[in-house]
Amino acid sequence: MSTEDGLLPPEMTDRVVTICRTAVGDSLRSVTYFTRDDYDQVYLRSDLAQDADLSTFVGYEWRDFKTTRDAYHNSELGDYAYTIRRFDNGYLLRVTTQHDGVFVTADDIGDSGFEEVAAALRETLTER
Repeated sequence: MSTEDGLLPPEMTDRVVTICRTAVGDSLRSVTYFTRDDYDQVYLRSDLAQDADLSTFVGYEWRDFKTTRDAYHNSELGDYAYTIRRFDNGYLLRVTTQHDGVFVTADDIGDSGFEEVAAALRETLTER
């Protein structure tokens, strides 16, 4: 369920959207901030339908973050950083901390875009 006032302060919302718009450009489809209990879609490109079942997406992304982090804990790969999912019509990038996260959907993010967006979002979330 999305709140009317938003889960993030306006300046943080602007920062998250700016990070994504700058790195991804016109390929950016949506940006959703989420916690374990709530979510707020902070950006949706105007040519996209507004009827996505975000509560289901958020539920899967939160559970999957916990599962992934726990499964690879203490592996030689190092700490979990972010997740990229490829679909027929685009990509989903998930960056999550212990308390909150952001998932970004895009038509294309480009070769260095994933890392750039993920690093900037992680820094922003941990500053919060």
